[in-house]
Amino acid sequence: MSKTIATALLSASSAFAAEYLAFAGTYTRGESKGIYSFRFNTATGKLTPIGLAGETTNPSFLTIHQNGRYLYAVNEVAVGTVTAFSIDKATGKLTELNQVSAKGSIPCHLQVDKTGRYLVIVNYGSGSTVSLPIQPDGRLGESVSFQQHTGSSTSPRQKGPHAHSINFSPDYRHAVVADLGIDKVLTFKFNAKDGALTPASSIDMKPGAGPRHFAFSPTGKFGYAINELDSTVTAMSYNKGSGAFKALQTLSTLPDGWKGSNTTAETRIHPSGRFLYGSNRGHDSIAVFGVDRRSGKLTYVENFATQGRTPRNFVIDPSGQFLIAENMDSHSIVIFRIDQTTGRLTPTGDKLDVPSPVCLRFLKLP
Repeated sequence: MSKTIATALLSASSAFAAEYLAFAGTYTRGESKGIYSFRFNTATGKLTPIGLAGETTNPSFLTIHQNGRYLYAVNEVAVGTVTAFSIDKATGKLTELNQVSAKGSIPCHLQVDKTGRYLVIVNYGSGSTVSLPIQPDGRLGESVSFQQHTGSSTSPRQKGPHAHSINFSPDYRHAVVADLGIDKVLTFKFNAKDGALTPASSIDMKPGAGPRHFAFSPTGKFGYAINELDSTVTAMSYNKGSGAFKALQTLSTLPDGWKGSNTTAETRIHPSGRFLYGSNRGHDSIAVFGVDRRSGKLTYVENFATQGRTPRNFVIDPSGQFLIAENMDSHSIVIFRIDQTTGRLTPTGDKLDVPSPVCLRFLKLP
């Protein structure tokens, strides 16, 4: 490559570089005090630590309001709560606004609707889905909608419902909940006027599979559930009118021939829609799949080690260039570059020490 071309490419890359704040949710059972903040540059892929952003108990999963002014965290404890914070973009610090009941036990996942007026959450311990109103000042109100899941399945961890994640459909007409305890992916109709959630449809996973997290394709035509207990991922077609799913294919997240104890955790689809990723805890890897964007089906590509223990979560950065893995039990965040042609991962060499990291969320800076 000539020097002129290389310079042009570098200039183009710099022109599209963007700066973000990043917030890491953690478990506070060890050294962690709560939520930590970083600065992130999409040109370099570097996370620069700022420090402790806000203190709160077990803020495992976070979500950021569309207006960029507020952050919400589940408090993953027996008597569950959810905490609202305001964000200081200049310092990366958080100020607590209020804390309300999660209406259940061990809340573990949450998302804000597109109007910015409601926060939906799921409770793992008690197996329920809840909608909370967001006030104009960012504070949370008491529950306006509550759905208790019922049922059980075949493994010792499935004696009752355990809702594990909630994701809005791309048009925000439905909220999709993966329930590990009852081996179902549930679809609720969402009413943006009053925050009401009403049952719309459900699909059964294989008995003992344990659906945990979920991702929609960018087009909204397909959905992907990662199954914690049997280390698989299920591809499904999606009917946006009814909210119903139809299973297309189920593949293992582990390489052929591997033997050992493993549970899966997170699944993410690349912004291009061409690649799907899933994390393995035990094998401690990211499973990489190619996606046929016409059929929605998957093709195994590789498993890549996360260079740490127990990748409970990972995220793809807003530019789609980097995958960032949170290794909970080795207290590290590791950054990988994504090959835009194959989806394969390459370590950038950057590894940060963070106590018990669980998830990472980005906020674009002006």
